[in-house]
Amino acid sequence: MGYLLFVTLIQAFSFSLIGVYLAGHVDSYFAVLFRVLLAGLVFIPLTRWRRVEAPFMRGMLLIGALQFGVTYVCLYLSFRVLTVPEVLLFTILTPLHVTLIEDALNRRFNPWGLLAALVAVLGAVIIRYDRVDPDFLGGFLLLQLANFTYAAGQVLYKHLVARYPGDMPHYRRFGYFYLGALAVALPAFLLFGNAQRLPDAPDQWGVLLFLGLCSTALGMYWWNKGACLVNGATLAVMNNLHVPVGLLINLLIWGQNEDLGKLFSGALVIVLSVWISRRGLVERRAAA
Repeated sequence: MGYLLFVTLIQAFSFSLIGVYLAGHVDSYFAVLFRVLLAGLVFIPLTRWRRVEAPFMRGMLLIGALQFGVTYVCLYLSFRVLTVPEVLLFTILTPLHVTLIEDALNRRFNPWGLLAALVAVLGAVIIRYDRVDPDFLGGFLLLQLANFTYAAGQVLYKHLVARYPGDMPHYRRFGYFYLGALAVALPAFLLFGNAQRLPDAPDQWGVLLFLGLCSTALGMYWWNKGACLVNGATLAVMNNLHVPVGLLINLLIWGQNEDLGKLFSGALVIVLSVWISRRGLVERRAAA
């Protein structure tokens, strides 16, 4: 779980950086493309092109296209029809997608995992709930596609590595992920991007460098590696932990006003969901 916790801190810090330095100033599709290119420059030189099973390569291309490419394209498109509170509210459903996909791939139903995911969603709702505009169905469905592809990517990676364990470190086979992401990010920028809104300040380039190297390169790699080390229920819960952490960072560093009572209450509920997921694992092992 250490990898997931560390990436949660990176993600939480990244959201604030995007909101302060990039949102409304830098074209979103360029930011996504730049992040993929920079992460690819880190991992592709380390990637083994031989002695890697062809099905594993194809699987990694698909996972990269889903977990980063499609997810971020849908996320940015959703901002055209949804407000920020609505986007934040609807992204908390990711744990449900993780749990359902994990159970579907394992051909079983895990009530503990589903309960943990629902409790995690409740915790995030307590923190981020705001009134939503009634005309949001299209944006809601678009964002659920983003949630689904992000969840599918991490669950599929976990199963792909289990099926093709190989005899080399994870990072030697992770470059294919960014090639798959690039296959979506580049056309998205060409179709929807605005070349007139490229970064024009040093701090914007600095934030993009951080996002590319830390959030996209190390973050995506460590998150997927960490996903292989925990059960599906815990993975589902960890997908919502960035909400209280992100709000706390936003409060301490940028001084944004947040309801500390809601933050603390929601964080306690999410911690409870982690305990439920671990309790379910103990019960399943005892039954076996």
